[in-house]
Amino acid sequence: MKYLDEYRDRRAAERYAGLIRSLTKHPWTVMEVCGGQTHSIVRFGIDRLLPPSLCLVHGPGCPVCVTPLELIDRAITISRRAEVVFCSFGDMLRVPGSRSSLLEARAQGADIRVVYSPLDAVAIAKELPGRQVVFFAVGFETTSPMTAMAAQQAKALGLANFSMLIAHVLVPPAMEAILSSPANKVQGFLAAGHVCTVAGFAEYQPLADKYRVPIVVTGFEPLDIFQGLAMLVRQLERGTCEVENQYARSARASGNRTAIALVHEVFEPCDRQWRGIGPIPSSGLRFRQAYSSLDAEQRFQVASILASEPEECLAGEVLQGLRKPHQCPAFRTLCTPDHPLGAPMVSSEGACAAYHRYHRTEERSPA
Repeated sequence: MKYLDEYRDRRAAERYAGLIRSLTKHPWTVMEVCGGQTHSIVRFGIDRLLPPSLCLVHGPGCPVCVTPLELIDRAITISRRAEVVFCSFGDMLRVPGSRSSLLEARAQGADIRVVYSPLDAVAIAKELPGRQVVFFAVGFETTSPMTAMAAQQAKALGLANFSMLIAHVLVPPAMEAILSSPANKVQGFLAAGHVCTVAGFAEYQPLADKYRVPIVVTGFEPLDIFQGLAMLVRQLERGTCEVENQYARSARASGNRTAIALVHEVFEPCDRQWRGIGPIPSSGLRFRQAYSSLDAEQRFQVASILASEPEECLAGEVLQGLRKPHQCPAFRTLCTPDHPLGAPMVSSEGACAAYHRYHRTEERSPA
């Protein structure tokens, strides 16, 4: 295929849906890890073309959604300092902290700027040597190489006025946390194709072997998802647990070795708190000692700021595939895009935002 509309061909989608129905002999619950896949599934009604016994649940693959509440509060605290220019991706501005958001802080006078790359923040630091420029580094394996490149450049330029608040997280530890939970119902995964393009998927096979679940690296267009589901169901029905690659046009088992080496130079794994889920061992990244001078948490001494999740927000259960967004009592009542309780309602990859945008109010429950 060469063109986008070929990946959205209705007749081809109907043929794949028919194939999946013919393959599915038993009830299965599968999870798409990525929020981008969730939005495609809901937008195009992919799940509504599947057999009732095949249930799709939504995973924690939205980096904005899983950024811990205390990091949002730390970001807001830093941004309010008079000497700071705080730079962030646009998705983060409306994510609620415990009392406010970055958008509210900007409305109250904080110098908060939306950037499209951490390198934009480096450029601002060069232009404004008298200000402290802080970049809020959020994302999975897909964005961490850009952050690492910005760290390298800032260090090479000797920018004493540049630092980063790091919120990078890793997908495989989150998948293992879901699989190891006593409440887990997931029997197979659609893995995120762009994450695997960068980081590879060789480390997924040990997960598949340990928990006896098939994993299919999958793209984001409708036919990608239909094909990935067909591959996954075929394995489930056969009782195999292999890692397959539907997204072969981009992803390789070894990933992008240059990007991997860059991230390894700048960062090391660490335990990380996930919003709504809790701590997951070795699921985050932090600066190595050689780059620790760029750590905004240390520079502005905000690591002691902690926060508790609101009890009425059930985003953590949604992110673990235990509940669909519309099954939360606060959905579209106490929690809306204008007044969100949790990040999944405002992130462009959030499951709650997808259900709200495409008017989903009824779904099959997990099998």
